[in-house]
Amino acid sequence: MCTQFYAQPYDISATGFYFDDITTYEARVTTCRNSAGDPVEEFEIQFIDGDTLDAQLFDALSVNQATIAIFIERLDAWDTDTKIRLIIATGECGCLFDPDRDDPEEIELDLYEVETLRELAEQFVEEGLFGDVPENFRFYIDYDAIARDLSADYGMAEAGNRRFAYRCG
Repeated sequence: MCTQFYAQPYDISATGFYFDDITTYEARVTTCRNSAGDPVEEFEIQFIDGDTLDAQLFDALSVNQATIAIFIERLDAWDTDTKIRLIIATGECGCLFDPDRDDPEEIELDLYEVETLRELAEQFVEEGLFGDVPENFRFYIDYDAIARDLSADYGMAEAGNRRFAYRCG
């Protein structure tokens, strides 16, 4: 799927343009003029069409004309898991991320694909986080209470039409 953007000039007497790669963007920026014939210098970059996950990432990273080139470059380089990690880290945890300097793998974030914190509690018991719990004793565990306790450290977020429990580092 082709990702399409729009460069909207802040100068209301100028007309913006659509682009889907950085070469087109740079060529059109240099030729964009307002009604007086002066060059347009400032643009608002808008995400027009593309993958839902890419749109969420665009919003989470607050892409602008200074960062659009690196965003387009990284868009194909980052896999789905990396994009989800960035969306949640920047959007939910408030992490500052510079795609030109920072590595998404270095973000301290615990991420679990679950529908609810109760499901995370059940997963933690199954994985032995609370020690070795005999199978016949698991019927007596109050998973809702564990989920309430987990809510002190974990939140729930959606990215790419999937739900995640997350804990910021």
